[in-house]
Amino acid sequence: MSSITRFFAVVVVVSSSAFMIAGCDQSKAELDSTKQQLQTVTAERDGLKTQLDGANQQLTALKQQVADLQAKAAAAAAAPPPPPPVEEKPAKKGAKHAAKAEPAAPAAPMAAPAVAPSTGPAKESLKGRAKF
Repeated sequence: MSSITRFFAVVVVVSSSAFMIAGCDQSKAELDSTKQQLQTVTAERDGLKTQLDGANQQLTALKQQVADLQAKAAAAAAAPPPPPPVEEKPAKKGAKHAAKAEPAAPAAPMAAPAVAPSTGPAKESLKGRAKF
């Protein structure tokens, strides 16, 4: 090999090793930043998993409460309602009226009559001469 060829080979080896070292430095910084992002995302994922587990536990407890309430409602609906108390009125007249007397049914509460809302003065007050 001639000296020029050796010199050229040495220059190529040295320059390529310099580029490789410089390239590693850049990729090392990128690798470190990627590792940091991975740690951050992993911590966030672990926190979300913890929240999900808590929510699932609450969901299970609420489903159990709903099942208990539905069972109680079904049991209450299946049981016959207690009979209303019967009031006996003494007969004022003879035996004929006592035989016809039926037990008094409890009076249903009457609904209040619907009243339309008023939008102005009553019409009765405007009869005759106008009063202002």
